[in-house]
Amino acid sequence: MDSFELNKIIGAVLGTLLFVMGVGFLAEAIYHPIENRGPGYALPEPVVAEAGAPVEEVPETPLPVLLASASVDNGAAAVRKCQSCHTFGEGEPAKQGPNLYNIVGALEAHMEGFAYSDILLQQRAEGQTWTYENLNAFLTNPREYAPGTKMAFAGVRSPEERADILAYLQTLASDPVPFPEPEAAPAEEAAPAEGEVTEVETIPEEIVAPEEASEETVTTEPAAVVETPTTTQSDSPVEGTPVQETSPASPDAPASSQ
Repeated sequence: MDSFELNKIIGAVLGTLLFVMGVGFLAEAIYHPIENRGPGYALPEPVVAEAGAPVEEVPETPLPVLLASASVDNGAAAVRKCQSCHTFGEGEPAKQGPNLYNIVGALEAHMEGFAYSDILLQQRAEGQTWTYENLNAFLTNPREYAPGTKMAFAGVRSPEERADILAYLQTLASDPVPFPEPEAAPAEEAAPAEGEVTEVETIPEEIVAPEEASEETVTTEPAAVVETPTTTQSDSPVEGTPVQETSPASPDAPASSQ
């Protein structure tokens, strides 16, 4: 290849690049957005939650209450995902995990001859049993309940589903362990019976404020109406004013001078 052909190739490449750049500049000039023209709508800024703000926690339903309303059928359906590692029938051999028949109330690491994790063997030596509470904690997070366990299972997050599984495990026994009884709610104070006199706390007189006492409305009976006499009293003589009595003229009396 001579230099003339090489120059043509280089020129074609440079021309193509210049053409593409020019088209890009032209498109940017044509379709460049117009800003600061006309009214606009300011989008609201996202509200950032303050760090450390208290979050109201929803009270957790106690396990005995969940077990009281648990469904065995739902529990049997929920353990199907466990059948690849466990068996549930009486006398069935173990798989990757132990057989779970008669597990409720048994000592941890209950199946003879199975290679349990060291932590479960230690808890068995301590006398720990598979109570409903322990099984519920293990199903919630196996690695938290038994650190170092060989069981590769993330756990069951739903409390209702765990209660259903426990209700199904209860049936896998010749003598099922009863559910724990829910704690009785404190009895409310009984209302007084009809006709029963209840003691009323009296307030000492010293505590009563004088303003309150003065504001009490005192009701008085209206005074008796005085009857007005219908007859008028005779005029009584005013003291110090002489009163001349008139008497009939006698024939012997002298006539008054004019």
